[in-house]
Amino acid sequence: MAESNARYYASRDPLGDQGDFITAPEISQMFGELIGLWFADLWVRMGSRKRIHFVELGPGRGTLSRDALATAARYDFAPEVHFVETSPTLRAIQRETFPGCHHHHDLSTLPDDAPLLIVANEFFDALPIHQLMRSADGWFERMVGLDGDKFTYVAGKERMDHLVPPSWLRASQGATIETSPAAVAVMGEIARRLKEQGGAALIIDYGHRELASGTTLQALKAHKKVDVFDHPGEADITAHVDFELLGHVATQHGADVMGLQGQGEWLRQMGIDTRLEALQRRNPGEKDKLQRQRDRLVQDHQMGTLFKVLGICGRRWPFGVGFD
Repeated sequence: MAESNARYYASRDPLGDQGDFITAPEISQMFGELIGLWFADLWVRMGSRKRIHFVELGPGRGTLSRDALATAARYDFAPEVHFVETSPTLRAIQRETFPGCHHHHDLSTLPDDAPLLIVANEFFDALPIHQLMRSADGWFERMVGLDGDKFTYVAGKERMDHLVPPSWLRASQGATIETSPAAVAVMGEIARRLKEQGGAALIIDYGHRELASGTTLQALKAHKKVDVFDHPGEADITAHVDFELLGHVATQHGADVMGLQGQGEWLRQMGIDTRLEALQRRNPGEKDKLQRQRDRLVQDHQMGTLFKVLGICGRRWPFGVGFD
């Protein structure tokens, strides 16, 4: 999964109608605008300090940051902009919108001299996972092997009980769970920095509130699901995010968890309907289009329930709105 996605993102712009998938910032400007207001509100409540860093993990075309920072600028919010991005193709696109941005391959080189305001939208779902399966003899990893010249699933030979949460050790035979050491490492680094430097983070992705049995690994190509082994390096491979685990990791590393909210409810609490009305008044010819965009982000049967918003912050930072 890691090798495939590294090649995939390095070689293309995967977003939009001509790509393989579309993300919330590309659906509607309202998404990024409300995120910008969320960060601006926190910044103002913390005294509008001059030195602060805005960080986006996996920023794609930079659309979210563009909309967020343009809106937050109304409150004189003008942070240094940092993007954690490994794709040369996407870095070039991001520099067109943010010529002065700072690029990083990972979080380790982010500055440590001021608070961080971090957003990660559909970033964690692309991090590699392990799948663990319960057999009569314990838990074993589901791995990738070869059948001739084609990839196939094979069972690992080493017991993996030590990676299984205690409450799952006695799960029924055939149960499958997914875990992501990469996601744990990234969240640990975010939480540690927020504890030491101050700041806040929004993690927005699709996933589950608590660990459940089943496989969520999937691949997308040209906006359609394909077999994960059919187009290695040519399709986007993702898995659902375990928000329960991310929350635990954040707490263990000293950050405060503001809460976990469905994307639809969070956007409603942030005022997306008020913003929709304003845009419709300004663009009466696009009233129906704007309504469809809002519905795609908010409705339960679209992105509203499957997608979640996790808010975390450093100690002594206020909790942001949207988590009531």
